[in-house]
Amino acid sequence: MEPVKNWLRQNLKGDPVLWAIVLIFSFISIAVVYSATGTLAYKKMGGNTEYFLIKHTGLIFVGLFFAWLAHRIDYRHYSRLSLYALLISVPLLIFTYFMGSNINEASRWLTIPVINQTFQPSDLAKLALISHLASMLSRRQQYIENFKTTLLPVLLWVGVICGIIVLSNASTALLLFFTCLLLMFIGRVPMKYILLTIVIGVTLGGAALTLGQRWGTFQKRIEAFSDKSKPLPFQLEHSMIAIAGGGPIGKGPGNSTERNILPHPYSDFIYAIIIEEYGMAGGVAVLFLYLAFLYRGLLTVIRSYGAFGGLLSAGLCFSLVLQAMVNMGVAVGLGPITGLPLPLLSMGGTSLIFTGISIGIILSVSRGEREIRPMAGEPDDEPRIPKQAAYA
Repeated sequence: MEPVKNWLRQNLKGDPVLWAIVLIFSFISIAVVYSATGTLAYKKMGGNTEYFLIKHTGLIFVGLFFAWLAHRIDYRHYSRLSLYALLISVPLLIFTYFMGSNINEASRWLTIPVINQTFQPSDLAKLALISHLASMLSRRQQYIENFKTTLLPVLLWVGVICGIIVLSNASTALLLFFTCLLLMFIGRVPMKYILLTIVIGVTLGGAALTLGQRWGTFQKRIEAFSDKSKPLPFQLEHSMIAIAGGGPIGKGPGNSTERNILPHPYSDFIYAIIIEEYGMAGGVAVLFLYLAFLYRGLLTVIRSYGAFGGLLSAGLCFSLVLQAMVNMGVAVGLGPITGLPLPLLSMGGTSLIFTGISIGIILSVSRGEREIRPMAGEPDDEPRIPKQAAYA
Protein backbone atom coordinates (compact mmCIF):
# COMPACT_ATOMS: atom_id res chain seq x y z
CA MET A 1 0.00 0.00 0.00
CA GLU A 2 2.88 2.38 0.68
CA PRO A 3 4.03 2.57 -2.98
CA VAL A 4 0.42 3.38 -3.98
CA LYS A 5 0.22 6.16 -1.38
CA ASN A 6 3.53 7.60 -2.55
CA TRP A 7 2.38 7.53 -6.17
CA LEU A 8 -0.87 9.30 -5.27
CA ARG A 9 1.00 11.98 -3.29
CA GLN A 10 3.33 12.62 -6.22
CA ASN A 11 0.73 12.62 -9.00
CA LEU A 12 -2.58 13.73 -7.44
CA LYS A 13 -1.71 16.99 -5.79
CA GLY A 14 -4.07 19.58 -4.40
CA ASP A 15 -7.04 18.95 -2.13
CA PRO A 16 -7.31 15.15 -1.61
CA VAL A 17 -10.94 15.40 -0.48
CA LEU A 18 -11.83 17.21 -3.70
CA TRP A 19 -10.12 14.46 -5.68
CA ALA A 20 -12.12 11.85 -3.76
CA ILE A 21 -15.42 13.65 -4.43
CA VAL A 22 -14.67 13.86 -8.16
CA LEU A 23 -13.81 10.14 -8.33
CA ILE A 24 -17.00 9.20 -6.46
CA PHE A 25 -19.01 11.30 -8.94
CA SER A 26 -17.28 9.48 -11.80
CA PHE A 27 -18.22 6.02 -10.51
CA ILE A 28 -21.83 7.11 -9.89
CA SER A 29 -22.03 8.61 -13.37
CA ILE A 30 -20.84 5.42 -15.06
CA ALA A 31 -23.40 3.29 -13.17
CA VAL A 32 -26.37 5.61 -13.67
CA VAL A 33 -25.68 6.45 -17.32
CA TYR A 34 -25.31 2.73 -18.10
CA SER A 35 -28.77 2.14 -16.64
CA ALA A 36 -30.37 5.23 -18.21
CA THR A 37 -29.14 4.47 -21.75
CA GLY A 38 -30.55 0.95 -21.94
CA THR A 39 -33.54 1.90 -24.09
CA LEU A 40 -31.44 4.27 -26.21
CA ALA A 41 -28.99 1.44 -26.89
CA TYR A 42 -31.76 -0.87 -28.07
CA LYS A 43 -33.18 1.80 -30.37
CA LYS A 44 -29.95 3.08 -31.90
CA MET A 45 -27.41 0.29 -31.46
CA GLY A 46 -29.55 -2.79 -32.07
CA GLY A 47 -29.45 -3.96 -28.47
CA ASN A 48 -25.76 -3.31 -27.83
CA THR A 49 -26.23 -1.94 -24.31
CA GLU A 50 -22.48 -1.81 -23.70
CA TYR A 51 -21.85 0.74 -26.46
CA PHE A 52 -22.84 3.79 -24.42
CA LEU A 53 -21.24 2.33 -21.30
CA ILE A 54 -17.88 2.03 -23.06
CA LYS A 55 -18.23 5.42 -24.75
CA HIS A 56 -19.24 7.26 -21.57
CA THR A 57 -16.59 5.52 -19.45
CA GLY A 58 -13.97 6.51 -22.01
CA LEU A 59 -15.10 10.14 -21.91
CA ILE A 60 -15.06 10.07 -18.08
CA PHE A 61 -11.43 8.95 -18.15
CA VAL A 62 -10.60 11.58 -20.77
CA GLY A 63 -12.20 14.21 -18.53
CA LEU A 64 -10.21 12.96 -15.52
CA PHE A 65 -7.03 13.07 -17.60
CA PHE A 66 -7.68 16.71 -18.51
CA ALA A 67 -8.40 17.44 -14.85
CA TRP A 68 -5.05 15.88 -13.93
CA LEU A 69 -3.30 17.79 -16.73
CA ALA A 70 -4.90 21.13 -15.74
CA HIS A 71 -4.03 20.68 -12.07
CA ARG A 72 -0.33 20.20 -12.93
CA ILE A 73 -0.16 23.70 -14.47
CA ASP A 74 0.57 26.74 -12.29
CA TYR A 75 -2.88 28.30 -12.08
CA ARG A 76 -1.51 31.80 -12.70
CA HIS A 77 -0.81 30.87 -16.31
CA TYR A 78 -4.58 30.67 -16.83
CA SER A 79 -4.70 34.46 -16.51
CA ARG A 80 -3.03 34.79 -19.92
CA LEU A 81 -4.66 31.74 -21.49
CA SER A 82 -8.17 32.96 -20.64
CA LEU A 83 -7.84 36.00 -22.91
CA TYR A 84 -6.75 33.86 -25.87
CA ALA A 85 -9.61 31.44 -25.18
CA LEU A 86 -12.10 34.34 -25.17
CA LEU A 87 -10.76 35.65 -28.47
CA ILE A 88 -11.27 32.18 -29.95
CA SER A 89 -14.70 31.75 -28.34
CA VAL A 90 -16.35 34.80 -29.92
CA PRO A 91 -15.93 33.78 -33.60
CA LEU A 92 -16.71 30.16 -32.68
CA LEU A 93 -19.99 31.18 -31.02
CA ILE A 94 -20.97 33.38 -33.98
CA PHE A 95 -20.07 30.66 -36.49
CA THR A 96 -22.04 28.08 -34.49
CA TYR A 97 -25.12 30.31 -34.37
CA PHE A 98 -25.21 30.69 -38.15
CA MET A 99 -23.60 27.47 -39.37
CA GLY A 100 -23.74 25.00 -36.48
CA SER A 101 -25.72 21.78 -36.21
CA ASN A 102 -29.37 22.58 -35.48
CA ILE A 103 -30.69 20.22 -32.81
CA ASN A 104 -34.02 20.84 -31.05
CA GLU A 105 -34.43 24.16 -32.92
CA ALA A 106 -31.15 25.57 -31.58
CA SER A 107 -27.72 25.92 -33.16
CA ARG A 108 -25.41 25.20 -30.23
CA TRP A 109 -23.17 22.47 -31.57
CA LEU A 110 -20.27 22.09 -33.96
CA THR A 111 -19.42 18.63 -35.22
CA ILE A 112 -15.73 17.79 -35.03
CA PRO A 113 -14.66 16.04 -38.25
CA VAL A 114 -13.17 12.53 -38.25
CA ILE A 115 -14.25 11.66 -34.68
CA ASN A 116 -17.84 12.85 -35.39
CA GLN A 117 -18.15 14.28 -31.88
CA THR A 118 -20.31 17.33 -31.17
CA PHE A 119 -18.80 20.30 -29.39
CA GLN A 120 -20.53 23.26 -27.73
CA PRO A 121 -18.40 26.43 -28.00
CA SER A 122 -20.39 27.80 -25.05
CA ASP A 123 -18.50 25.34 -22.80
CA LEU A 124 -15.21 26.94 -23.82
CA ALA A 125 -16.69 30.45 -23.56
CA LYS A 126 -17.97 29.84 -19.99
CA LEU A 127 -14.60 28.64 -18.76
CA ALA A 128 -12.75 31.45 -20.55
CA LEU A 129 -15.08 34.22 -19.33
CA ILE A 130 -14.97 33.16 -15.67
CA SER A 131 -11.17 32.86 -15.77
CA HIS A 132 -10.69 36.20 -17.52
CA LEU A 133 -13.17 37.95 -15.23
CA ALA A 134 -11.20 36.66 -12.23
CA SER A 135 -8.02 37.97 -13.84
CA MET A 136 -9.51 41.42 -14.61
CA LEU A 137 -10.92 41.86 -11.11
CA SER A 138 -7.71 40.74 -9.41
CA ARG A 139 -5.58 43.15 -11.45
CA ARG A 140 -7.88 46.07 -10.71
CA GLN A 141 -8.27 45.77 -6.94
CA GLN A 142 -6.60 49.18 -6.46
CA TYR A 143 -9.04 50.77 -8.93
CA ILE A 144 -12.10 48.68 -8.17
CA GLU A 145 -14.37 51.73 -7.91
CA ASN A 146 -13.22 53.26 -11.20
CA PHE A 147 -15.91 52.77 -13.84
CA LYS A 148 -13.66 53.19 -16.87
CA THR A 149 -10.79 50.95 -15.79
CA THR A 150 -12.82 48.27 -13.97
CA LEU A 151 -16.47 48.00 -14.92
CA LEU A 152 -16.26 48.91 -18.60
CA PRO A 153 -13.99 45.97 -19.59
CA VAL A 154 -16.08 43.63 -17.41
CA LEU A 155 -19.33 44.83 -19.01
CA LEU A 156 -17.84 44.45 -22.47
CA TRP A 157 -16.78 40.81 -22.09
CA VAL A 158 -19.78 39.68 -20.03
CA GLY A 159 -22.14 41.40 -22.47
CA VAL A 160 -20.52 39.98 -25.61
CA ILE A 161 -20.26 36.37 -24.39
CA CYS A 162 -23.63 36.17 -22.61
CA GLY A 163 -25.32 38.11 -25.42
CA ILE A 164 -24.16 35.68 -28.11
CA ILE A 165 -24.94 32.59 -26.01
CA VAL A 166 -28.48 33.76 -25.16
CA LEU A 167 -29.37 33.78 -28.87
CA SER A 168 -29.43 29.97 -28.85
CA ASN A 169 -29.20 28.91 -25.20
CA ALA A 170 -31.03 31.11 -22.70
CA SER A 171 -30.52 28.92 -19.62
CA THR A 172 -26.74 28.70 -20.07
CA ALA A 173 -26.48 32.45 -20.65
CA LEU A 174 -28.57 33.28 -17.56
CA LEU A 175 -26.56 30.93 -15.36
CA LEU A 176 -23.28 32.34 -16.66
CA PHE A 177 -24.50 35.91 -16.12
CA PHE A 178 -25.50 35.11 -12.53
CA THR A 179 -22.11 33.48 -11.90
CA CYS A 180 -20.38 36.62 -13.18
CA LEU A 181 -22.47 38.76 -10.80
CA LEU A 182 -21.42 36.54 -7.88
CA LEU A 183 -17.80 36.86 -8.93
CA MET A 184 -18.11 40.65 -9.11
CA PHE A 185 -19.61 40.69 -5.62
CA ILE A 186 -16.79 38.54 -4.22
CA GLY A 187 -14.31 40.76 -6.08
CA ARG A 188 -15.56 43.80 -4.12
CA VAL A 189 -17.13 45.58 -7.10
CA PRO A 190 -19.35 48.35 -5.65
CA MET A 191 -23.03 47.42 -5.42
CA LYS A 192 -24.08 50.35 -7.61
CA TYR A 193 -22.00 48.92 -10.45
CA ILE A 194 -23.43 45.44 -9.92
CA LEU A 195 -26.96 46.86 -10.07
CA LEU A 196 -26.03 48.78 -13.23
CA THR A 197 -24.72 45.52 -14.73
CA ILE A 198 -28.02 43.81 -13.91
CA VAL A 199 -30.06 46.60 -15.54
CA ILE A 200 -27.91 46.58 -18.69
CA GLY A 201 -27.85 42.78 -18.77
CA VAL A 202 -31.61 42.41 -18.42
CA THR A 203 -32.28 45.09 -21.07
CA LEU A 204 -29.81 43.98 -23.72
CA GLY A 205 -30.08 40.29 -22.85
CA GLY A 206 -33.87 40.43 -23.12
CA ALA A 207 -33.59 42.07 -26.53
CA ALA A 208 -31.13 39.41 -27.72
CA LEU A 209 -33.37 36.65 -26.37
CA THR A 210 -36.41 37.91 -28.29
CA LEU A 211 -34.35 38.05 -31.49
CA GLY A 212 -32.75 34.65 -30.97
CA GLN A 213 -33.77 31.07 -31.69
CA ARG A 214 -35.20 30.15 -28.29
CA TRP A 215 -37.66 32.95 -27.51
CA GLY A 216 -40.72 30.81 -28.27
CA THR A 217 -39.42 27.87 -26.25
CA PHE A 218 -38.44 30.20 -23.41
CA GLN A 219 -41.96 31.66 -23.27
CA LYS A 220 -43.64 28.24 -23.33
CA ARG A 221 -41.48 26.90 -20.51
CA ILE A 222 -42.06 29.92 -18.29
CA GLU A 223 -45.81 29.77 -18.94
CA ALA A 224 -45.93 26.02 -18.28
CA PHE A 225 -44.15 26.50 -14.96
CA SER A 226 -46.13 29.53 -13.79
CA ASP A 227 -49.63 28.45 -14.91
CA LYS A 228 -50.62 25.80 -12.37
CA SER A 229 -54.03 25.31 -14.01
CA LYS A 230 -52.44 23.53 -16.97
CA PRO A 231 -51.20 19.91 -16.90
CA LEU A 232 -47.53 19.36 -16.14
CA PRO A 233 -45.18 19.25 -19.14
CA PHE A 234 -44.52 15.71 -20.34
CA GLN A 235 -40.92 15.65 -19.10
CA LEU A 236 -41.75 17.00 -15.66
CA GLU A 237 -44.74 14.69 -15.25
CA HIS A 238 -42.64 11.59 -15.81
CA SER A 239 -39.80 13.01 -13.73
CA MET A 240 -42.27 13.28 -10.84
CA ILE A 241 -43.47 9.72 -11.46
CA ALA A 242 -39.88 8.49 -11.33
CA ILE A 243 -39.21 10.34 -8.07
CA ALA A 244 -42.45 9.12 -6.49
CA GLY A 245 -41.69 5.55 -7.58
CA GLY A 246 -38.26 5.62 -5.99
CA GLY A 247 -39.49 5.92 -2.42
CA PRO A 248 -36.98 6.00 0.44
CA ILE A 249 -34.49 3.44 -0.90
CA GLY A 250 -35.37 3.12 -4.60
CA LYS A 251 -36.11 0.27 -6.96
CA GLY A 252 -32.48 -0.78 -7.24
CA PRO A 253 -29.78 -0.24 -9.88
CA GLY A 254 -31.02 -0.86 -13.40
CA ASN A 255 -34.69 -1.15 -12.41
CA SER A 256 -35.92 2.25 -13.58
CA THR A 257 -39.08 2.19 -15.68
CA GLU A 258 -39.28 5.90 -16.49
CA ARG A 259 -35.96 5.75 -18.35
CA ASN A 260 -38.01 4.16 -21.15
CA ILE A 261 -40.35 7.16 -21.30
CA LEU A 262 -38.46 10.28 -20.17
CA PRO A 263 -36.72 12.28 -22.91
CA HIS A 264 -32.97 12.42 -22.23
CA PRO A 265 -32.99 10.41 -18.96
CA TYR A 266 -29.20 10.14 -19.23
CA SER A 267 -28.61 13.93 -19.26
CA ASP A 268 -31.32 16.51 -18.48
CA PHE A 269 -33.32 14.26 -16.12
CA ILE A 270 -30.67 11.92 -14.80
CA TYR A 271 -31.37 13.10 -11.24
CA ALA A 272 -34.91 11.67 -11.49
CA ILE A 273 -33.46 8.31 -12.57
CA ILE A 274 -31.02 8.41 -9.63
CA ILE A 275 -33.90 8.90 -7.18
CA GLU A 276 -36.03 6.25 -8.88
CA GLU A 277 -33.27 3.63 -8.63
CA TYR A 278 -31.56 4.68 -5.40
CA GLY A 279 -34.43 6.43 -3.62
CA MET A 280 -34.42 9.61 -1.63
CA ALA A 281 -31.30 8.31 0.11
CA GLY A 282 -29.45 8.36 -3.22
CA GLY A 283 -30.84 11.78 -4.13
CA VAL A 284 -29.76 13.28 -0.79
CA ALA A 285 -26.33 11.64 -1.11
CA VAL A 286 -25.79 13.27 -4.52
CA LEU A 287 -26.94 16.64 -3.16
CA PHE A 288 -24.53 16.25 -0.23
CA LEU A 289 -21.66 15.50 -2.64
CA TYR A 290 -22.30 18.74 -4.53
CA LEU A 291 -22.43 20.72 -1.28
CA ALA A 292 -19.21 19.03 -0.16
CA PHE A 293 -17.63 19.96 -3.51
CA LEU A 294 -18.67 23.58 -2.99
CA TYR A 295 -17.38 23.57 0.60
CA ARG A 296 -13.95 22.24 -0.39
CA GLY A 297 -13.81 24.70 -3.28
CA LEU A 298 -14.58 27.62 -0.97
CA LEU A 299 -11.93 26.40 1.46
CA THR A 300 -9.50 26.80 -1.40
CA VAL A 301 -10.81 30.35 -1.87
CA ILE A 302 -10.32 31.19 1.81
CA ARG A 303 -6.79 29.78 1.84
CA SER A 304 -5.77 31.45 -1.42
CA TYR A 305 -2.65 33.59 -1.32
CA GLY A 306 -3.92 36.31 -3.63
CA ALA A 307 -6.96 37.67 -5.39
CA PHE A 308 -6.68 35.77 -8.67
CA GLY A 309 -6.54 32.28 -7.17
CA GLY A 310 -9.47 32.95 -4.86
CA LEU A 311 -11.65 34.51 -7.56
CA LEU A 312 -10.80 31.83 -10.09
CA SER A 313 -11.64 28.98 -7.72
CA ALA A 314 -14.84 30.69 -6.51
CA GLY A 315 -16.11 31.37 -10.03
CA LEU A 316 -15.56 27.83 -11.27
CA CYS A 317 -17.02 26.24 -8.11
CA PHE A 318 -20.13 28.37 -8.24
CA SER A 319 -20.55 27.73 -11.96
CA LEU A 320 -20.57 23.93 -11.55
CA VAL A 321 -22.62 23.76 -8.35
CA LEU A 322 -25.21 26.33 -9.45
CA GLN A 323 -25.80 24.37 -12.65
CA ALA A 324 -26.21 21.21 -10.58
CA MET A 325 -28.73 22.91 -8.28
CA VAL A 326 -30.73 24.21 -11.25
CA ASN A 327 -30.80 20.75 -12.87
CA MET A 328 -31.91 19.04 -9.65
CA GLY A 329 -34.44 21.79 -8.99
CA VAL A 330 -35.99 21.27 -12.42
CA ALA A 331 -36.20 17.50 -11.87
CA VAL A 332 -38.23 17.97 -8.66
CA GLY A 333 -40.43 20.74 -10.09
CA LEU A 334 -38.86 23.77 -8.43
CA GLY A 335 -38.11 25.58 -11.69
CA PRO A 336 -38.99 25.67 -15.39
CA ILE A 337 -37.44 23.08 -17.69
CA THR A 338 -34.02 24.28 -18.86
CA GLY A 339 -32.24 21.49 -20.69
CA LEU A 340 -29.08 21.93 -18.60
CA PRO A 341 -27.21 18.66 -17.90
CA LEU A 342 -26.13 17.63 -14.41
CA PRO A 343 -22.38 18.36 -14.14
CA LEU A 344 -20.13 15.38 -13.34
CA LEU A 345 -23.03 12.93 -13.73
CA SER A 346 -24.87 13.41 -17.05
CA MET A 347 -23.73 11.71 -20.21
CA GLY A 348 -21.91 14.19 -22.41
CA GLY A 349 -19.20 14.67 -24.95
CA THR A 350 -16.74 17.51 -24.85
CA SER A 351 -18.68 19.01 -21.90
CA LEU A 352 -17.06 16.33 -19.71
CA ILE A 353 -13.65 17.54 -20.89
CA PHE A 354 -14.37 21.17 -20.02
CA THR A 355 -15.81 20.11 -16.67
CA GLY A 356 -12.59 18.19 -16.06
CA ILE A 357 -10.51 21.24 -16.97
CA SER A 358 -12.56 23.40 -14.56
CA ILE A 359 -12.00 20.92 -11.74
CA GLY A 360 -8.32 20.70 -12.60
CA ILE A 361 -7.97 24.48 -12.35
CA ILE A 362 -9.63 24.46 -8.91
CA LEU A 363 -7.22 21.72 -7.84
CA SER A 364 -4.34 23.71 -9.31
CA VAL A 365 -5.28 26.65 -7.08
CA SER A 366 -5.46 24.38 -4.01
CA ARG A 367 -2.09 22.87 -4.93
CA GLY A 368 -0.39 26.10 -5.88
CA GLU A 369 -1.24 28.00 -2.72
CA ARG A 370 0.89 25.56 -0.76
CA GLU A 371 3.70 24.94 -3.23
CA ILE A 372 4.47 28.07 -5.25
CA ARG A 373 5.46 31.63 -4.53
CA PRO A 374 4.33 34.74 -6.44
CA MET A 375 5.61 35.15 -9.99
CA ALA A 376 6.54 38.63 -11.11
CA GLY A 377 3.93 40.33 -13.25
CA GLU A 378 1.13 37.89 -12.41
CA PRO A 379 -2.24 38.89 -10.94
CA ASP A 380 -1.21 37.70 -7.48
CA ASP A 381 1.24 40.60 -7.27
CA GLU A 382 -1.78 42.93 -7.07
CA PRO A 383 -3.24 43.95 -3.71
CA ARG A 384 -5.01 41.16 -1.88
CA ILE A 385 -8.75 41.05 -1.30
CA PRO A 386 -9.33 41.49 2.43
CA LYS A 387 -10.58 38.10 3.64
CA GLN A 388 -13.11 39.54 6.03
CA ALA A 389 -14.66 41.63 3.23
CA ALA A 390 -14.49 39.21 0.37
CA TYR A 391 -15.34 35.88 1.92
CA ALA A 392 -17.58 36.71 4.86
